[in-house]
Amino acid sequence: MEETLFRQELQKRTAAIEELLKGYLPAEEGYQKTVIEAMNYSLMAGGKRLRPMLMQETYKMFGGDGDIIEPFMVAIEMIHTYSLVHDDLPAMDNDEYRRGRKTTWSVYGDGMGVLAGDGLLNYAFETAFRAFPACTSGEPVDPNYPRVAAALNILARKAGIYGMIGGQNADIEAEEQAEPLTTEQILFIHANKTAALIQSAMTIGATLAGATDEEIAALELCAYNVGIAFQIQDDILDVIGDSKELGKATGSDAQNHKQTYVTLHGLEESGREVERLTGEAVAILDSFSGEHEFLKELLLHLVHRTK
Repeated sequence: MEETLFRQELQKRTAAIEELLKGYLPAEEGYQKTVIEAMNYSLMAGGKRLRPMLMQETYKMFGGDGDIIEPFMVAIEMIHTYSLVHDDLPAMDNDEYRRGRKTTWSVYGDGMGVLAGDGLLNYAFETAFRAFPACTSGEPVDPNYPRVAAALNILARKAGIYGMIGGQNADIEAEEQAEPLTTEQILFIHANKTAALIQSAMTIGATLAGATDEEIAALELCAYNVGIAFQIQDDILDVIGDSKELGKATGSDAQNHKQTYVTLHGLEESGREVERLTGEAVAILDSFSGEHEFLKELLLHLVHRTK
């Protein structure tokens, strides 16, 4: 796909997801109004909307064409957002700005920041449950019920202690570890802290569209490769990136003595690994017969970004 056309399509899809998110925002009212305001402030702070986009594109690749995917698209963005809200807290990264505006805790206080993150995580599942087809007693079970149940299981596991939270745990402990990190540790952090939600997005899209177990397993590997390549590229950009283009200071890993894939393997080998992982991911996508030109371009854009 030509670059200009891809950019236009990306903008169009991002705008559509923004509108979708707005439609699912909880009303800011009642005695819990402040935490809901903080949740909505966090969710509508902008961003690439990558995870819901990957979910939707994978769903379409396997022939999905209904709106059953929409609650899950919103839910995964709420989960991603809650993780950022908690990452920014004083007890974690202590960041006062994200994407050029005040972080949630710096606007509403750190206590309300904790609650906003909690609220987004819980409301994500309230939202995902809306995908269950309505049915009355005595009616036959809708064929979408098993797919929605399977998708919920994926969403919960990849966001939890065997996914994103587990990766965050390992990342916190790694910062306090006296001895050098191993490649295995770094890959565990990347696989769980980053790749898990990408896997969740793509496998949920496939599951809801009726993909086979073999196809879902292949997609899980594809998404793993993308997640690891993304993080290694992030480490590379911290060394060689343009701070103006990135929108953040470079060299922070070295300044903070943070061990990364690049510090262990060097720039050249790290770059080769990004290319290897990306090539494998693209080959998996190309093994599917469904339309996936934009999805492939999206993955390549994500991994080969300069910011």
